[in-house]
Amino acid sequence: MNFTVSARVSARRFAYQHASVLNALDQGMSLIAAGMADVTITDGSGRTRSPAALYHSLFGGSRAGAPQGAAAPGVLQAA
Repeated sequence: MNFTVSARVSARRFAYQHASVLNALDQGMSLIAAGMADVTITDGSGRTRSPAALYHSLFGGSRAGAPQGAAAPGVLQAA
């Protein structure tokens, strides 16, 4: 699938093409960290999401039924 990362700086708009969703996500987050505005990632079917929304859809949020802030099984937490 093809992914387009778009961003804006002042009046200039940039668009970058990626074949990998992870590369597109990495660049999208890098562009946000660099201070660019209106960063979006559009997939081949035309669905547009922010890098944060795409990250959440790929890697999920909290587990269903788990209390907020609970550690995942097998993960050590500092005291």
